[in-house]
Amino acid sequence: MDDLDKRVCKAIRHFWKTRGSQASKQGSKTGKKDAGARDAVTGGKHLDGFVALCRDLLIEAGLPNVSVHWESRLELPVFFRPVKRWDLLAIVDGQLVAIIEFKTQVGSFGNNFNNRTEESLGNATDLWAACREGAFQPSQRPWLGYLFLLEDCDKSQTPVTVKEPHFSVFGEFRDASYAQRYEILLLSSVKSGRRGDFREPNEELSFHAFAAALVGHAAAFSKVRKTSKMSRKQPG
Repeated sequence: MDDLDKRVCKAIRHFWKTRGSQASKQGSKTGKKDAGARDAVTGGKHLDGFVALCRDLLIEAGLPNVSVHWESRLELPVFFRPVKRWDLLAIVDGQLVAIIEFKTQVGSFGNNFNNRTEESLGNATDLWAACREGAFQPSQRPWLGYLFLLEDCDKSQTPVTVKEPHFSVFGEFRDASYAQRYEILLLSSVKSGRRGDFREPNEELSFHAFAAALVGHAAAFSKVRKTSKMSRKQPG
């Protein structure tokens, strides 16, 4: 945790470098490119820096025999559909310890804000309903994390008007920018992001808070597991 800022900078650099590389390479063989900014992300891998960072934090937290999945075997049962594929799963001895989803948004703020909001809330609701119904037994309640990186630019920082034809919106959304609407975890611009620069407008949603919660949960799980094993070894 001591060098966490440096590790986040490295993940930010990887994101912008990989995203730019994918945008230039996509369609080089077929001559066809995806519309808009989608060509920069259809190749995947742009968030691998954050995936690797979270994986390392889990391992460093002392989880023994942890199996961290981030490329395959990522499906979990959920309540309102058969399965949901997540971005990272941590499993120890058949017990589900942590689940993390990674998302970004670069441009197209008006088109994607509602989609991202509905997606994050819907996925969490789906997962917790399955957990309540015992889908992950004998696991205890797992840790669920959502990491979001938003492009820091004029369009994401400019106040946005809302339509109120019948009832008033909540005050927090009136004349708020997309960055304020998200109460975002990480902000990074295309230009400075290539140097690893980022900022965190909300201290409660900083990556340090995110990482501390993740590591704390993993360490607590490890401690309980060790205590349980020791008690079983002692004579009755």
